Amino acid sequence: MLKLMTLLLVSSMTVMASATISSALPPIEASDTNDLEQVPAVSQFSDVQPTDWAFAALRSLVERYGIISGYADGTYRGNRAMSRYEFAAGLNVALEQINRLIAEGTADAISPEDFALLQRLQAEFAAELTTLRSRVNQLEAKTNELAANQFSTTTKLSGQVVFAVNAGGYTGDRIIAPRGAVIAENQLNPTVIYRFSLNFNTSFTGKDLLQVRLITGSGAADDNTAGFLEPNLASTLDFSIPGRNDQISLARLYYTLPLSDDLSLTLGPSITAPDFVDKNRYANTSFLDFSTQALVNNYVLFPRARGTGALLAWNPGAGTLHLRAVYIAGDANNTLPENAQVFGGGRPQDIRLFPVGGGGATGGLFGDPYQGIVELEYAPNQAFALRLQYGGGRIFGSDFNALGINFDLTLSDRLGLFGRYGYSSYTNTTVGDIHPNYWMAGIAFPNLFMNRAIAGIAIGQPLIENAVGNATQTNFEAFYNFPLTDQIRITPLMQVITNPGNQNANGTIITGTMRMVFSF
Repeated sequence: MLKLMTLLLVSSMTVMASATISSALPPIEASDTNDLEQVPAVSQFSDVQPTDWAFAALRSLVERYGIISGYADGTYRGNRAMSRYEFAAGLNVALEQINRLIAEGTADAISPEDFALLQRLQAEFAAELTTLRSRVNQLEAKTNELAANQFSTTTKLSGQVVFAVNAGGYTGDRIIAPRGAVIAENQLNPTVIYRFSLNFNTSFTGKDLLQVRLITGSGAADDNTAGFLEPNLASTLDFSIPGRNDQISLARLYYTLPLSDDLSLTLGPSITAPDFVDKNRYANTSFLDFSTQALVNNYVLFPRARGTGALLAWNPGAGTLHLRAVYIAGDANNTLPENAQVFGGGRPQDIRLFPVGGGGATGGLFGDPYQGIVELEYAPNQAFALRLQYGGGRIFGSDFNALGINFDLTLSDRLGLFGRYGYSSYTNTTVGDIHPNYWMAGIAFPNLFMNRAIAGIAIGQPLIENAVGNATQTNFEAFYNFPLTDQIRITPLMQVITNPGNQNANGTIITGTMRMVFSF
């Protein structure tokens, strides 16, 4: 009877020595299994004393069979309750140890009484042992399959496909640009939009990150009604912007490494500033929430958001404050033709805020165009975040400075508020020195009607400036994003644009989009 009780104690510990079995037994905590280790002597257990009734039997089993494990804190915990499956798992470990001793020719170390008792236990728990061994075999097969098919030991591959159908039109006779150029006199046909991206995220130390993103897509701003009819003041569907007319391009290439526990540095030839600053919980990710560019980021803060650059991110003591500083060189390779880009996108005949002659792009790592952004974020808890921003630089002969503020507030698990404001100064534009304002605000409804769904309504004015057009454009968007599966999300969304291009002669633009996102 003593030996039977001893085996019960043995099985209560040895069951935890096998990681493959512990995953199939809910009563065992993962934190416990990580702390287990084989012990060479029973005297190492702080909770097993020489006066205990089982001390001698435990010492005998360690010396003769070597099948007792303990915890890293030096305890044995022999009074722990166990299930029938846990006992069977412990018995299985004991049988494997006995088989090893037999194979090594040391079977004489096993007493006939112990051997007979093990045979009886093996017969009693035959069904449980068979089930456990089957589970172990399945887990081993899955582990081998994962090891054989893994992409890389250091690189994780992920991807995303955005597919959308877009249609819309405008009231009135035509749409004109802020400087009077005619953009459209006929209604547009529905379009199909797609974007496909692959991310290669590599970590060499577990704390660093090398990101490479390849992307292709349909015809950029011209593949959706809002982007075609109003290409100047950020009405384009943001997820369509990376499109390269079916050409594959490099969208991200940067490396982030920690300089200390609370300071990191990011460097790369292809960095997008809004990936790191001006983020917002409810209005920031165009394939997940709002898609109108003017509602995704502060419009006057990022005249040249992409290029070669660097980022310093500091979170002192992992506390409530975050300080970020980003520098972007828009033409580090000096390959950009003079004035090839304009404020807000669009075509040269639509609007040129920056001078055509006498001071265009000079290129280079520190040459025109370039910009720097500093952001201070205060996030005292998970429900509220406030971000203050300053941006400045030079774009095609025009110096600029901009201030921004950004907040998001979670009122409950089903309601959130958010908003942005920006004030800027641009000198030497084609309409003189200007001081555009920007604002947007909205309401978010997480988990609306179903778990993991999100809906939102927002309104914004991207460029409030009397010198640009004779009215102020206003953008509205409403969407409802719901999951079909863990990988597929469907989003119907609607855009309404009044006074497009800051022109009161333009009719209202109304568009509808059905967006599907597949992530893997």
